[in-house]
Amino acid sequence: MNEIKIFCPASVANVSCGFDVLGFCLDQVGDEMIIRKTDKKGIHILKIEGQDLPLETHKNVAGVAALALLEEHEAPCGFEIEIYKKIKAGSGIGSSAASSAGAVFGINELLGRPFTNKELIKFAMKGEELASGSAHADNVSPVLLGGFTLVRSAKQADVIALPSPSELYATVLHPKIELKTSDARAVLKKNILLEKAIEQWGNLAALVSGLYSEDYELIGRSLVDVVIEPHRSALIPGFKNLKEAAIQNGALGSGISGSGPSIFALSKGENTAQIVGKSMSKEFKSLDIDFEIHISKINPKGIHIISSK
Repeated sequence: MNEIKIFCPASVANVSCGFDVLGFCLDQVGDEMIIRKTDKKGIHILKIEGQDLPLETHKNVAGVAALALLEEHEAPCGFEIEIYKKIKAGSGIGSSAASSAGAVFGINELLGRPFTNKELIKFAMKGEELASGSAHADNVSPVLLGGFTLVRSAKQADVIALPSPSELYATVLHPKIELKTSDARAVLKKNILLEKAIEQWGNLAALVSGLYSEDYELIGRSLVDVVIEPHRSALIPGFKNLKEAAIQNGALGSGISGSGPSIFALSKGENTAQIVGKSMSKEFKSLDIDFEIHISKINPKGIHIISSK
């Protein structure tokens, strides 16, 4: 292959109780990228449509991630990148992760796959570090591996793929306002009470158990964040009422998607997810802020090839 076009999906990180360690991949919502070989060595970002983002390689998350890959694998050529953004930067559904993961996935394919998708995570994390100041893997991991993922260690890029219950659907409301990850991190406390930490660990462990056993009721009662959400929710207009509307209309649970401002809800079955979406839309319309609603099955594949030549 000399050129590849790929779909880079959006993702939901943290999933309430799994701050910086848990995430899942959305379906149909995402960016597209075209990557091609070129005789000119290095990484060259030619075009970005949909968002006003830097074309300079060292200032763009896709460029930084791609350079990290090439530091470990010498390429006989260079690469040109075109990015077609459908995920708004600062939306809370993994905009930077889609670009970072897309760059390393596409280049890896054009090089004949010297790395596994799991091995690509550490390179994609470099893009996340540029975007937020923290090399977290909870968005790039589900993008590259699909489904739910658990980051045991970000330092070692030790990631575990988790099962996705067959009837689990996500509803995501994206307010069209920007909330930078770095700003959302700034409101967090450096220390937490031991009792809160214990409660959070219990919820995370129970949620993972619920995914394996397809116990939807257990998943629902585990989607509780007592550490991060109390601080970040104040940054999101109407959050409390949106969460209540989702749960009252059948959602298993609801919380902040990544660092926000998007809000997610998980439901059993597509019909319930649609009802939850309508209730959240109705609630949010009163705030006079533009928004989008996404109803999505959990994407089991993650990033994938659209075409190649």
